[in-house]
Amino acid sequence: MATWDLSKTKHHVFICNGSSCNQVGAEELTQAIRKEISDRELDDIIHTTRTRCNGRCLDKCVAIVYPKGTWYKDLKSEDASLFIDSLIANEDFTGKVSHSFNGQVFERADDGIVVGIPKDKEKVIKVSKIL
Repeated sequence: MATWDLSKTKHHVFICNGSSCNQVGAEELTQAIRKEISDRELDDIIHTTRTRCNGRCLDKCVAIVYPKGTWYKDLKSEDASLFIDSLIANEDFTGKVSHSFNGQVFERADDGIVVGIPKDKEKVIKVSKIL
């Protein structure tokens, strides 16, 4: 079992590899992000973890970046270079943000219909953008 030295790590990227994300290219996304990191010799500052379902299947493929707390959606393998560029610049990857942590709660990006199920699962919340 590996024990990574995380003392220089600035970004931890969780890449969803749950079934919905896998159906649309999560494995290819994971490999493209890891290759980009390796090719740029950024392994010391960007750490990746492949996860199971993160519960945002409508946003597939999903990646979450900590410690900033930004959730990304609709990622494709061809986005890997720009995604890594955004991490290095410490900026959000424009157009791909699903939710951002404001210091207290996660706020969703206002970009259309988002369906969420409360953890009590008693009702479905639908939020839609007014056009």
